Amino acid sequence: MARKSAVEVRVENQLIRFTAPEPFNSEEVITTLGGKKSGKFVILALKNPRATLLVDQDGRLVVHGTNHSEIAWAAAREMLLRLGRADEGLTTEKGPLVVSFDYGQPLRIDQVSEYFPEFEEDSRLDCIRINDKMHDMDLLFFSNGRGVSLGARHKNLVEMAATHWGTRFESEKLFVKVLLKKHEEDEIDENISEEVLDVED
Repeated sequence: MARKSAVEVRVENQLIRFTAPEPFNSEEVITTLGGKKSGKFVILALKNPRATLLVDQDGRLVVHGTNHSEIAWAAAREMLLRLGRADEGLTTEKGPLVVSFDYGQPLRIDQVSEYFPEFEEDSRLDCIRINDKMHDMDLLFFSNGRGVSLGARHKNLVEMAATHWGTRFESEKLFVKVLLKKHEEDEIDENISEEVLDVED
C-alpha cells in the first residue's frame, strides 16, 4: 500500500480573540453568566455553540475549542446577547492553529532521529517532535502515522510541512509498508464501490 501523496489536514482548534469597544467585565461574566475565575482569566463554557470562552484581565474575549471562525463569531455573539450587548465594533484577531494530519501508514519514530537528529523524543506523549523553523511551527509525529501541528498560522502551511517531512521520511524508508491479504483487498474494493453508488439526491 503506497503512502497517500497528498496529506489531508484538519483544523482541530483555532484561537480567536475578540476586542469590544467596551471591555468585557470579568465580574459581570461571573455573576450574570456563571463564569469561573481561573488565575488571570474568567472561563465560561458554552454548549451551543460548543466553545470555551476566556475573558482576560484586559477585558478581551478569547474563543477556544472551535475549528471555524464562523463558530467562534457565533459563540462571541451568544455571550454578548446574554449580557444584553450588541456586537457592533467588535474586532477579531486570529491566533495559532492546532491541526492534525495523517500519512495513512505507520511511522518508525524510533528510527527517525538516526536520520534526522533535529528531532526530539517526547516520552510524555509517546511521539517525536521538532521545532520546524522553516514552516514556523512545532510538529509532533506518532507511530501510527498521524501528526499534530502546534502554533501554525495557516492550514496550508501545515499541509506543506507535513508533505515536506513525509517525503523525507519516505526517502529513508521510515514508513511501515502495510500489506493486505487478497480477501481484505476485495472487501475494501466492495466497500468503496458501495459507497460510490450510495449517492443521496
